Amino acid sequence: MLTNPGPAVLRRDVTASLVVFLVALPLCVGVAVASGAPAELGLVTGIVGGLVVGVLPGSSLQVSGPAAGLTVLVYEAVQTHGLGTLGVIVLASGALQLALGLLGFGRWFRAISVAVVQGMLAGIGLVLILGQSYAMGDLKAPGGGLEKIAGLPGLVSGLVSDDQAWKAFALGAGTVAVLVLWKKLPARVCGLVPAPLAAVALATGVTALFSLPVAKVEVQGLFESIQPPGLGDFTGLVDGALIGTVLAFALIASAESLFSAAAVDRLHDGPRTDYDKELMAQGAGNAVCGLLGALPMTAVIVRSAANVQAGARTKVSRVLHGLWLLLFAALFPAALGVIPVAALAGVLVHAGGKLVPLRELRPLWREHRGEAVVLAVTAVAIVATNMFEGVLAGLLLAVAKTAWETSRVQLDVKDAGEGTVHVRLTGSATFLRLPHMLDALEALPKDRPIELHLSGLRHLDHACRTALTNWADRHNEEGTEPVRVRGEVAVVTG
Repeated sequence: MLTNPGPAVLRRDVTASLVVFLVALPLCVGVAVASGAPAELGLVTGIVGGLVVGVLPGSSLQVSGPAAGLTVLVYEAVQTHGLGTLGVIVLASGALQLALGLLGFGRWFRAISVAVVQGMLAGIGLVLILGQSYAMGDLKAPGGGLEKIAGLPGLVSGLVSDDQAWKAFALGAGTVAVLVLWKKLPARVCGLVPAPLAAVALATGVTALFSLPVAKVEVQGLFESIQPPGLGDFTGLVDGALIGTVLAFALIASAESLFSAAAVDRLHDGPRTDYDKELMAQGAGNAVCGLLGALPMTAVIVRSAANVQAGARTKVSRVLHGLWLLLFAALFPAALGVIPVAALAGVLVHAGGKLVPLRELRPLWREHRGEAVVLAVTAVAIVATNMFEGVLAGLLLAVAKTAWETSRVQLDVKDAGEGTVHVRLTGSATFLRLPHMLDALEALPKDRPIELHLSGLRHLDHACRTALTNWADRHNEEGTEPVRVRGEVAVVTG
């Protein structure tokens, strides 16, 4: 429920809502166009993020809407299954998020490896940069990530030979330059207008002033763009064709939203996020978006940070931002038709670049080399395959890395040269360390008694217990003295 803010707080919330609206407007449109969907559907998702998710409990200040992080996945879904089926996928993903929130899984999303999440975002950023580089030149991008890389020489030759293409690309590159340099302007200038809005407005003005022959956003009208899924669109859920896509949507949207919530909580001193309720709020928003045939939503750190930095104190700001989006979409739909596609592509290229953690890679490699490998493998796998398979590869590698690091076993041998040989095992003995452990045991003398001390082991799995038993049996057959086992193991798995 909304709080009852006083006049001073309400004024700050209204001001913050206008700032968030100006930040969200070009991003909503740009994400929709890059996803292969009508521009108005991006506004619909932003409206739902404000008017629906904005009033629900969970996080007070973070703002939801269509996110650049899902653009690649949405584009693949639209190209594979069609725009009509997108609503079914988003609806099912929202229902899954609601169920996970009800079952208390919200807080467990924080257990996902940070390296996997960073790798996921980096992979998304790289695919965005590659794909939108073609869009900046009003050229069609190849299908997969590797194909986009292979097509870069063709992109360069196309820009050189096509007059319209290089003009569009120059417009997009100028948009990126404005976004990069905007914060370097005096605060009294850059603080008045958000960088994305300024960049798109300048590109639109240049296009009109010089009558540049570049592609512009196609306008259909808000209500004409809303096409709820029909009964026939749900067949993919029945035969399982869409299950993998639904899981990918739900996993990535949930992880991105809850990591955003953790980041936003560090920006203010207000109420902390209830992760289960926030997951349910995101699920409710995606369910509504699915029913309207719109794009999926996540909590978006760019808008959320703008909301906090603009002085928002309650949920009023994010609800009002949704209202401003609704009024704009209903009253000024033709304004979208003058925006050049190359400018929106430039906004997304800049957004993709911010998703790639270049500054963090070097210190991460020095301090946590394994985490850096997980991040890089996840990002490369997303570019080489697709979002779902890339994230799955990252998760599996993170689990394998953790298993390897936790299964440390130390083998200490005390051998005075005569009499009993004492062997003490400490740590966690799992099948991952079997080769090292057996090499050390098989190198022990076979003609003297051996005492094997296991009291220092925290964990002994079935494979290691079986291997120790077989080694002891072989030693007893070959040697003159038996192996004696001392101590009990704290945990034994079967």
